Amino acid sequence: MDWNDTIVAIATAPGASAIAVIRLSGADAIPIVNTLFPQKDLEKQPSHTLHVGILQHEQTLIDEVVISLYQGKKSYTGEPVAEISCHGNARIQQDIIQACIAQGARLAKPGEFTQRAFLNGKLDLAQAEAVADLIASDTEAARQTALNQLRGGFSKDLTHLREQLIYFAALIELELDFSEEDVEFADRTQFIKLISELKKETTSLLNSFALGNVIKNGVQVAIIGKPNAGKSTLLNALLNEERAIVSDIAGTTRDTIEEAINIAGILFRFVDTAGIRSHSSDIIEQLGIKKTYEKMQSAGILLYLADAQAENPEDLAYALQNVKTSGKILVVLNKADLLSPARLERWQKEKTSIPYPVLFLSLKERKDNVAALDELCNLLYKQVANEKMAPDASIVTNARHQEALQKMYESLLSIEHGMAQHLSGDLLSPDIRRCLHYLGEITGEVEIDKDILGTIFGKFCIGK
Repeated sequence: MDWNDTIVAIATAPGASAIAVIRLSGADAIPIVNTLFPQKDLEKQPSHTLHVGILQHEQTLIDEVVISLYQGKKSYTGEPVAEISCHGNARIQQDIIQACIAQGARLAKPGEFTQRAFLNGKLDLAQAEAVADLIASDTEAARQTALNQLRGGFSKDLTHLREQLIYFAALIELELDFSEEDVEFADRTQFIKLISELKKETTSLLNSFALGNVIKNGVQVAIIGKPNAGKSTLLNALLNEERAIVSDIAGTTRDTIEEAINIAGILFRFVDTAGIRSHSSDIIEQLGIKKTYEKMQSAGILLYLADAQAENPEDLAYALQNVKTSGKILVVLNKADLLSPARLERWQKEKTSIPYPVLFLSLKERKDNVAALDELCNLLYKQVANEKMAPDASIVTNARHQEALQKMYESLLSIEHGMAQHLSGDLLSPDIRRCLHYLGEITGEVEIDKDILGTIFGKFCIGK
């Protein structure tokens, strides 16, 4: 790919709209637009100015537009940029694109504008990846996390780690030049302390990945339980609409029903499943139960719904022992309003035998359960976020970053082990270099394989 040519793409969403923005970037971006804009010489205009006029190509009028100019390196990509704001008609947009191509531009690849920003030093690689995350974010938590990363919060933490390590690495390397004199420039006590601090900070970032993954992708919550426990009613109550069919006939839900709910900025994807029972002659219901078990395996949280009137604490405890899942489990006891005082007291006393959070609900009338449903939502949130997230917290949301941090942590362990064995600087140096390399991989401060860059920026939308 030629990084010295001029690229063009539509930067706004496809389809009819009030306006659309067409972006050009490259050395000839402004000269190309200038050939299509006869009203004035755009090449002589200052940066960060707007110009209104008619765009035309080969004597054919295309549209009345507004041209935005970004001269020199004072742009998003770090090279001359021109943006054409035109009317959002698909034919007009295509005519402008074709006119720019006729003057020497080429169509941009997905993410190529941001890739140029990275290559020109306007963004580091972690910030560039945050651009795509910000565009794709569909919750407040995802937006805040991506915005913090785009503003350099995560990169600053990594730079701080890297600078400290580089300082000691330089002293270790210096010792190698004076190996015959057997001198130590790096204070080993301070170095051990630094490695301990780096391990602690790296562990904190690695531990944040579980939350980061939830923030970015949401968490699947499977609502499971026996037939007629009220699973579909619970889903309807959470959605505050009649999404799932509810009846007194056991086995009404045959297939899974999925809906997403935003709770405190995190997306929870609820899955209403078929009721679990050992014997069913209905082939369709059997397939539904099979799907239930599949959802149980993939769910991040299992919401086990039990009929408090029909089931006993001992039976429920036994059923929960046979639940196979890698996710967390919450227990909801439905139809609590139908319990006699003695039975309710028994449940209250014996629920301690259930090793999961237990919540009583009566789902018949949602208006009577607003507080209980709010408590359930709060419990769900606490399963993935122990406390309210700070808007400027550094949270790892990218699997590539997590992998690099894990390798860095392993290198730190090797350095620590070498220090304990009183290894010389020449034997410690390779592990220190590896550690710095993995840190640099995240921000792009080391040479990154072109295929990796292609994969990263290939996920972007065209025009960004």
